[in-house]
Amino acid sequence: MRPLRLLAAVTGSPRLLAAAPRTGAAPVRVPPDSLSGAGGTAPAPGRPSSRTRLRAWEELLRVSALFTVPGDALAGAAATGRRPARGTALAVGASLCLYEAGMALNDWADREEDAVDRPHRPIPSGRVAPGAALAAAGALTAAGLALAARAGRPALAVASGLAATVWAYDLRLKHTRLGPAAMASARALDLLLGATATAGAASAAPGPAGTHAAPGPAGAHPPSAALPAALALGAHTYAVTAVSRHEVQGGSTAAPLAALAGVAGLGAAALRGRPAHGEPSPAPATGTLLLPAFVTAYLRTAAVPLLHAVLNPSPPLTRRAVGGGIRAMIPLQATLAARAGSPLVGLAAMGLVPLARALSRKVSPT
Repeated sequence: MRPLRLLAAVTGSPRLLAAAPRTGAAPVRVPPDSLSGAGGTAPAPGRPSSRTRLRAWEELLRVSALFTVPGDALAGAAATGRRPARGTALAVGASLCLYEAGMALNDWADREEDAVDRPHRPIPSGRVAPGAALAAAGALTAAGLALAARAGRPALAVASGLAATVWAYDLRLKHTRLGPAAMASARALDLLLGATATAGAASAAPGPAGTHAAPGPAGAHPPSAALPAALALGAHTYAVTAVSRHEVQGGSTAAPLAALAGVAGLGAAALRGRPAHGEPSPAPATGTLLLPAFVTAYLRTAAVPLLHAVLNPSPPLTRRAVGGGIRAMIPLQATLAARAGSPLVGLAAMGLVPLARALSRKVSPT
């Protein structure tokens, strides 16, 4: 046996066996290595798998933050003194579409900045084409407005204002002093959309004896009754947005400290014995038990990471404070619903917390 073939036989190397000349035998073809090392053909370069593309869109749309959206409509419906119904469902669908439109548009508008500060994001990393992100933003905006239109003209008017605010924020206002105010306005309008759609769909429903409007339930309020809740949600959003402007570089103690004070103030206001002017009173039995629990969950979710960012305003802790502020919107929505007299609606909103927490471990909400 030749020396090379002897060495191949001892080591068991298929490549040496293939390379070793063998009299009277056809040359051995070695299959190309696969990704698993067991042979086969590797995927063609430049063609990401379906799972990779799906992951890229999940990151682009920040799907873990989606669970903070339905509570806006639920809190708005509770503020009108009505149970969630068809109009509320339409408002939730419209809100989800407009929220995701804002996420896609945000990354499209920031693609050059992200190429420097966050090159791992889907667009600068090349996993999502800029044109696809912009097209998705347009399609989702149209879908959101179409859903709102089915809840009535007043709901469509509010949704149009919300869509305009989202596009103005992403394309122009984000990096100006008006950025936090624009984001706060968007969240406030989202809650008002839930109130308007719930009340509008209820009034458009056929009433008894052939009338054109169903009578509202006892204690029902106009959509304007949701304004105090919308302002509270807007104030929280303003504080979180102000902190988020420092999540890349860090270094700001003033922003998380101001946000911490705002969160504490909202928690204290929610526990006041007397509701604000025009705000419905909470249910005396169940609300008395659940409202403090919701406020505690809100303060624990938002205040603790903000305190850490105050003590050490590093980029990781600042981003953690922003993520906590986003997730804290759910217990805040539950608090607003319970304060409006619908603690069970708030409890339903709190059911989204485990989903948001689990998904945020896979996809960052910021």
